[in-house]
Amino acid sequence: MRQLLALAASAIALCAAPAVAQNVAMTGVTVATGDGSEPIEDGAVVVRDGKVVYAGPASGMPETAMPLVEAAPGTWVTPGLFATVTTLGIVDVSAVSDSNDTRAGGSPFSAALDVAPVVNPNSQNILVHRAAGITRAATTTLPSGSIFAGQGAIIDLDADGDPITRPKAFQMVDLGEGGARRAGGSRAAAYVLFRNALYEAQGLRGSTGTPQITEIAKDDEVFLSRFDAEALIPVLNGTQKLYVSVERAADIRSALALKGEFPKLDMVLVGASEGWLVAEEIAAAGVPVLADPLDALPYGFDELASTQSNIGRMKAAGVKVALNTAGMENPRRLAQQAGNLVGLAKIPGATGLSWGEAFAAITSIPADISGLGGQLGVLRPGAIGDVVIWDGDPLEVTSVPTKVYIGGVEQPLGNHQSRLRERYRDLDESDLPKAYDW
Repeated sequence: MRQLLALAASAIALCAAPAVAQNVAMTGVTVATGDGSEPIEDGAVVVRDGKVVYAGPASGMPETAMPLVEAAPGTWVTPGLFATVTTLGIVDVSAVSDSNDTRAGGSPFSAALDVAPVVNPNSQNILVHRAAGITRAATTTLPSGSIFAGQGAIIDLDADGDPITRPKAFQMVDLGEGGARRAGGSRAAAYVLFRNALYEAQGLRGSTGTPQITEIAKDDEVFLSRFDAEALIPVLNGTQKLYVSVERAADIRSALALKGEFPKLDMVLVGASEGWLVAEEIAAAGVPVLADPLDALPYGFDELASTQSNIGRMKAAGVKVALNTAGMENPRRLAQQAGNLVGLAKIPGATGLSWGEAFAAITSIPADISGLGGQLGVLRPGAIGDVVIWDGDPLEVTSVPTKVYIGGVEQPLGNHQSRLRERYRDLDESDLPKAYDW
């Protein structure tokens, strides 16, 4: 009996221990490195101790003692997908407030909100998106009581351990139609609120660059709390990225003008449905864009000039563009949206992306915009071993991941949806639950 208890305790200890990165080598596969280049046929990938050590033609693969992972014909190997501006890990059922931490409209805080402590790595949304090949994501609360959403985090979708890759990675502010409503009904109010907030942060920072002890008197119904103002000091210093949600060309110009007033702002535009109209100005400002894919019809009055060619035209003008996940709660169709941009390039008069450009827009470019360029979203020596094995071209709607590695650790691909599929897929009418017997 004592021996059985000891064995059980050992088994529990093993289950609780963190997963160890596997050494993986594959050859004879199609490799997409994620850096914008076209796929490599008859390629090879080697991952050792959680890092990529080789990705390229099979003929150049280094000798290795690792066992080769068997690859079926048509297998593709890519870096993990990077989803931008999502609510992954902070919502399960959007209509059930108890499982939804995306909005804090009743909170006295806005810019000071920090999403990192509330990310749930066991959320079904994370499990579903991991099975879709997404290995990293930017997650954030949403603007609700103010123009400021709070401080978003970069997360991994690993099944084991802390999901936070980089806490307080960015601050998000809405200076479009939504921001106008929350600021008092006008964009003029939103810009005054934003400038005032930065000037308050500047006052708190003082000439030494560190927060001062002196209090700033304010009317809480108009200005930010002290905690919110202090949270904006990294934005003012340029050490925390500022994600600015804007769609209209005029709003984009106004947002870019803020860099003249606050030159250290590390600004990223989010949405930018009319970005193609001011693409040269965006490129000249050196501001990257997380653009909604394939906006063809206006969702509001600030998107009247939206076009499916928006991303392709901005890219052609020299703008660094990544695909923003239009459905923040459910961005698992990211690869399909990138594939649509490849198809768009073949339509006369339209402007899309090449295969390599489209795939980079959901891997290396969002990683680079997030401050993690060269580490994530690419297969190159030294990069983190986020690797996805697909049963076909990942930008084709029929292709699905067969294996997902995060940091070199193979991940489980099961989730509530897959279990329901397995439960009901092969049932005949006699096997249906009694509730279905009319």
